[in-house]
Amino acid sequence: MKVFIACLGTETNTFSPIPTGYETFAESMLFDGDATRQPANLFSEPLIVWRDMAEAMDAEVIESLAAFAQPAGPTVRRVYEGFRDRILADLEAALPVDMVLINMHGAMVADGYPDCEGDLLGRIRALVGPQTIVGGELDLHCSITQAMIGAADVLITFKEYPHIDGRARAEELFTICDAARRGAVRPEMSVRDLRMINMWRTTEAPGSTIVSAMQEAERRNDILSVSFAHGFPWGDVPEASAKVLVVSDNAAPAGSAVAEDIADLIWQQRDGVNGTLPGVADAVQMALAAPQGPVVLADVADNAGGGAPADSTFILSHLLEIGATGVLSGFYWDPVAVRFCFEAGEGASLALRIGGKCGPESGQPIDLKVTVRGLVADAKQSFGSASQSMGRAAWVSSGGVDLILNENRTQVFHPDGFTQFGLDLAKAKIIVVKSTQHFHAGFAPIAGKIIYVAAPGAIPPDFANIPFEVFQQPFWPRVAEPFA
Repeated sequence: MKVFIACLGTETNTFSPIPTGYETFAESMLFDGDATRQPANLFSEPLIVWRDMAEAMDAEVIESLAAFAQPAGPTVRRVYEGFRDRILADLEAALPVDMVLINMHGAMVADGYPDCEGDLLGRIRALVGPQTIVGGELDLHCSITQAMIGAADVLITFKEYPHIDGRARAEELFTICDAARRGAVRPEMSVRDLRMINMWRTTEAPGSTIVSAMQEAERRNDILSVSFAHGFPWGDVPEASAKVLVVSDNAAPAGSAVAEDIADLIWQQRDGVNGTLPGVADAVQMALAAPQGPVVLADVADNAGGGAPADSTFILSHLLEIGATGVLSGFYWDPVAVRFCFEAGEGASLALRIGGKCGPESGQPIDLKVTVRGLVADAKQSFGSASQSMGRAAWVSSGGVDLILNENRTQVFHPDGFTQFGLDLAKAKIIVVKSTQHFHAGFAPIAGKIIYVAAPGAIPPDFANIPFEVFQQPFWPRVAEPFA
């Protein structure tokens, strides 16, 4: 057996002014056929799983490019086409192959390509023909398009948000695709469009209830996999809405029925999704009044994982204005400030302008007299069983506020992004994290309380008023009855 594996993806915020070019991929994840020989991160880990499973069966593995970029604006056309064509060239040279397994995001847009995954999968299918099994693993914040369904045999998304199940989904995809290769199953995909634009946290109901229902449906013999593709709210593409995807074993009517049942459950639970969040002042007041700390404030509108700059100062400005102490906040994407800190050195005191550099949605820069408390030349943080680079990073303090500044734009995933500097999070009264939900797995065990904050920013949680132009379908919550 011969198995071809590769990765290409990013989560594209089509409203973001930050272009996604070669350098963004290079500082996020770019491996030339050797990702499985490197320390794992979220989007290389599936390739490691696939290699291990294939080699355990004495299969030959052909590994191509593994490229993934931190979410931002549309990918530069020549960059996407270059990466895509490299994967296709490697595949053509490897033919014939029995399986093609591609790790993608599912919400990648490039200049001239509103559906990069559909384009890539379609070209793969054209190369390998109808007999080769083609499978893809996707982030759950993806768009399931007709082009993707038409080209692949099996597509599976993460179930959990935060994404703690990437490895399990990779194992699931390999198992189904190998069974299809052997003729033991005949995958058929059924899709149900929800006409919804929102975000579902699976750490609590209704998100957790939906995950349980999907897992229950998978216990049926004729159902191989059930996915809930949440969609990516800030991707203005023709097929943007959330969908349910069911892979059945030669049982399309059963798959469609399960998709309908899950869709009905999601619709019935809609009023429990993302209620009104407190603004900055109210959230801070709630944190200060909490009997036990640390209280985690999630700055959801400045999440680098959604394409935001991660340099906004709205919450920080308010905390400074009221003289709050015991505050720890990060990560601020500010390569200029980081450079100044490294030039000055640990222990130095200097006037530093922090954040507010990327535009109006970043707020105003903050000028502080800071002390450089710690410097890490190759900072990292955990993300599940993988690791995420932060680049060079600096810990600075001013009064009762401690800040982490970093060179590589990334959201907060784990407390070790802070503790690597020697910080004791238990001593903080308030921890402000620039993240929408991925912080939750690491911070929930240490938090006295978690508050999601509706601060201004690049990706505010106002789903009814996202200024779509390409996506024209009626959707909830903008329309009460989108199927009417």
